[in-house]
Amino acid sequence: MAASGDDNVVQYIVVRKDLLKTLKWPLGAVIAQTCHATTAVYHLYKDDPYTIKYTSDLDRMRKVVLEIEDEIALRKLSEELQNDKIDHRIWIEQPENFATCLATKPYPKSIVQHFFKKLKLFK
Repeated sequence: MAASGDDNVVQYIVVRKDLLKTLKWPLGAVIAQTCHATTAVYHLYKDDPYTIKYTSDLDRMRKVVLEIEDEIALRKLSEELQNDKIDHRIWIEQPENFATCLATKPYPKSIVQHFFKKLKLFK
């Protein structure tokens, strides 16, 4: 799918809501997971044209932080993104060795938005 000329570049971050609700992680620990995933994405895709465009105007970066049920749902979403060649990073927390969140590299919203339509904003 091609992006339209006036399409905003956005980054999607998806966090497991069970980390807070069921596993009772502190909010700061959950936020750290998203920081790890986004930092990894910027490093992995630092030369990507969308990443360069996204980080060239730091005051206008757009992120959408969404929640997903659990690790199974997060891994399923990651597989869907992989199948459609959407670059992202799923963060695996150590030493627990389980997936906590994922971050896409920056993309035009029109290219990736449909993958995330069914998810709610993280709260």
